[in-house]
Amino acid sequence: MTAPRTAADARPGGLPEALQALRDAVAGAPLDLATPERDAARRAAKAVVDQVDDYLLPRLRDLDAPLLTVVGGSTGAGKSTLVNSVVGADVTTPGVLRPTTRAPVLVCAPADAAAFSGDRVLPGLARTTGGDAGPGGLRLQVLDRLPAGLALLDAPDVDSVVEANRDLAGQLLAAADLWVFVTTAARYADAVPWDLLRTAAERGTALAVVLDRVPPEAAREVGDDLRGMLARAGLSSARLFVVPEQPLVGGRLPDDAVAELRGWLHALAADAGQRAAVVRQTLAGALDSLEGRVDEVVRAVTAQEVAAGQLRDAAAAAYERARDGVDEGVQSGTLLRGEVLARWQEFVGTGEWMRSLQSQVGRLRDRVTAALRGRPTPAADLEVALSSSVEQLLRAEADAAAERTATAWRALPSGPALLAGRERELEAASAGFDEAAAVQVRGWQGHVLDLVREQGAGKRTTARLASYGVNGAGLVVMVAVFAQTGGLTGGEVAVAGGTTALGQRVLEAVFGDAAVRQLAADARADLGVRTDRLLGAERERFEALVPDAAHLGAAQLRHALAGFREARR
Repeated sequence: MTAPRTAADARPGGLPEALQALRDAVAGAPLDLATPERDAARRAAKAVVDQVDDYLLPRLRDLDAPLLTVVGGSTGAGKSTLVNSVVGADVTTPGVLRPTTRAPVLVCAPADAAAFSGDRVLPGLARTTGGDAGPGGLRLQVLDRLPAGLALLDAPDVDSVVEANRDLAGQLLAAADLWVFVTTAARYADAVPWDLLRTAAERGTALAVVLDRVPPEAAREVGDDLRGMLARAGLSSARLFVVPEQPLVGGRLPDDAVAELRGWLHALAADAGQRAAVVRQTLAGALDSLEGRVDEVVRAVTAQEVAAGQLRDAAAAAYERARDGVDEGVQSGTLLRGEVLARWQEFVGTGEWMRSLQSQVGRLRDRVTAALRGRPTPAADLEVALSSSVEQLLRAEADAAAERTATAWRALPSGPALLAGRERELEAASAGFDEAAAVQVRGWQGHVLDLVREQGAGKRTTARLASYGVNGAGLVVMVAVFAQTGGLTGGEVAVAGGTTALGQRVLEAVFGDAAVRQLAADARADLGVRTDRLLGAERERFEALVPDAAHLGAAQLRHALAGFREARR
């Protein structure tokens, strides 16, 4: 037995393999964001995948397989009646109610049954024999009187009111070697069928048109008008068959009404050369059309990449602004207002300490020692006030950043869909933010104390540091981080600024002025790192919603398309 002839025999270079790779890249194209191009690109991608699976790969792998002729057309055009009349048997049931032909029927000769009973073509449709197929199925009807080499498939209405029927009709037409389009004298100019006819022209599909139910007296006029429309649509090579309106005989058209169409189809079945010519035309046209159709998907995936970048940039800008807000809050002195200022006053003994500083700084050691070591309650109060103030600043900026990000996303085409159902959750800091901020602030305070210990580890400074206490010295460093006069006025400057200067002078006596400046800088830097960590986790809530495969998907598509072009050379 002779093995089936494949595209690899006629065209070296691994075309089926390249086509499979292209198909897989298109199937995996990331089209998750609601961009303006997204829905059309999804339809285009599905159509490409379906045609590759249903027609191109099966046909490339067996160029000599029977000719699959799909009979399609408008609602009520008489497709099922035409199929029954052409084959001379009731193989499909014409419908009186609409929509009809829910499950397609494929009729073939016994010799060709094996070619269509498996999943070689239309693998997504389960085969049924001996009874009606349900939704998603295909009924296979074997008929002795149909010649080998030809199969007829009765498809659903292309303009069905049921979307699933329309989609299936389009899928079946894309799987055809030959499309027999059926219309009527009353409806041949309808818009929906012509959209499909133009698609057939763009893809080079072999086409025949049956003009059904034509009043005999108008046959020439209507036929000529339709021929002109076909020519203007680039379909002048399509065969046109005119079926006059006449009574049915036993539910079928009279033999003479379909004799010309039947004879043409049987001639194709009998002549391997004519059959091969039809296959070559449709196959080449479908392959030629793939580049433009895949390019549409590539453009849409590229738009996805741009949209994803816009979403990420919006979130990054909002949280960068929050980071700047924290820096400003730290450096402006704002954190030394209110409760922190009151606790600081208690901690250092404001008025008394200021007067002493002006007259006899050298005699203050005992007073400072008492302040730093002998008043644990004010020190603890100050530590709590500092923690609370920093946490409130972080929370305020995190809330503002979340709200700004959500607002910016609403203004972007793909943003609202990502926010849908999550507005309350995303327009403020996360539910666990307060606890996370408290952990980071405690960690920062612990880090400051570690810095003080490390700085005082030398023999010369150890005794001095012991006189003032690590905790007390650490609190002075923490306050020094915030003691910038930019946000304070009047008495606040005198109290906060002056007393911090005294605390800093005490620390300089212990560590040296350069070391104290470094302590404050290191403490501020560590707070910045912890702020970045907190805000980064908050921003990640938004970024996690943005698909990150668009760039990879576009690259894979371009690579697969280049391989397909190379294989076709």
